[in-house]
Amino acid sequence: MSAAAHPTSKPAVNGAAPASSSKPQFRQQPYRHRRNHHRSRRNLCCCFCFWTIIIVLGLALLAAITGAALYVLYRPHRPQFTISSLRISKLNLTIAADSSASYLSSLFNLTLSSFNPNSHITFSYDPFTLSCLSHSVLLGNGSIPAFTSATNNQTVFRALISGARDLDADSVTNLRSDLKKKGGAPLTIEMDTKVNVKIGKVKSKKVGIRVTCEGIKGTPPKGKSPTVASVLDAACKVDLRIKIWIFTL
Repeated sequence: MSAAAHPTSKPAVNGAAPASSSKPQFRQQPYRHRRNHHRSRRNLCCCFCFWTIIIVLGLALLAAITGAALYVLYRPHRPQFTISSLRISKLNLTIAADSSASYLSSLFNLTLSSFNPNSHITFSYDPFTLSCLSHSVLLGNGSIPAFTSATNNQTVFRALISGARDLDADSVTNLRSDLKKKGGAPLTIEMDTKVNVKIGKVKSKKVGIRVTCEGIKGTPPKGKSPTVASVLDAACKVDLRIKIWIFTL
């Protein structure tokens, strides 16, 4: 009697793989962890920007409050300059007969005052360089020595301004026109120097300033007696821009 044969595996049903097949299975992993990482970085940047803005605004507000309090306490003001008098001892314009050459000689006696209206601020000036002009024509130069303007202090100076030089054709034309004007030629005094400002124990660096005084009118003297220029409408403008911490003068 023969033994029956037993198959070792079951035939595939409808072409399907046997149940015992161990073929590996692959599944796509989600990218949630990457999205979370990017979201965390964005949140960190937003927080950093937010707190940076808050800190900057806070410091600006603190500086504004401090500045307002100190301004009320110190009340900073620019220095003031005034032309007291200007005497014209010489203002001669000599022109050759053939107009080939021209020569200017001048001598002015200037009296001016400097006033410091501040109660807690001191100005320390280097020597001043003075210039007298009629429009764009330079008539003469002078100087004032260095000085310190203490609080609520007024200082009076007397200075000589003189000139002796040749003029070009355009300068001669302009000056002759000014000297013929009714009421006198318009004169301008310019003063240049460097200054530092001291508030309490805080001192600024030296910076250049210019004082421009306009509204002066004068006529050349006739004979040996000097003429007195009109300074009733004279006004001096101080071009001073010094910054000490939060103060700008």
